[in-house]
Amino acid sequence: MTEVEVVSYNNIYSYTHISIYNFSKEVRMTNLNAFFKVMSDETRLRIIALLAEEDLCVCEICGILELSQPKVSKHLSKLRDLGYVLDKRKEKFIFYSLTFEDDTMKKIIALIVSKKNEYPQLKIDAERLQYKNDYLNICKTNLL
Repeated sequence: MTEVEVVSYNNIYSYTHISIYNFSKEVRMTNLNAFFKVMSDETRLRIIALLAEEDLCVCEICGILELSQPKVSKHLSKLRDLGYVLDKRKEKFIFYSLTFEDDTMKKIIALIVSKKNEYPQLKIDAERLQYKNDYLNICKTNLL
């Protein structure tokens, strides 16, 4: 929280840090709203839950979620634009990782992942995560 500095000059008071505090508070609220909008989409929620477990490439995510590459890429692009994921090229593949800096968001994601067995689709996705190398190998074969 930003401190408020009160400056007095001839009995006229000015509050020099209030606007900074309010701006910071508004930005945090806007970020939280954006986070919940992202999390309200099932595909993005599933992607975030997977990436909370480990870094994955697009091929692996597509295989685990049983979704097309264009659909997964569209959602990853949205997450990247919001700063929630980073992409890193390794050979011919792009791997994604989570980059949440906000502690509240990290805790929410960690809670969801810890309770994944209570949510049938997240449980299925977590089980399919063990086959990620199979999905990567399919991509490698298709590239040849």
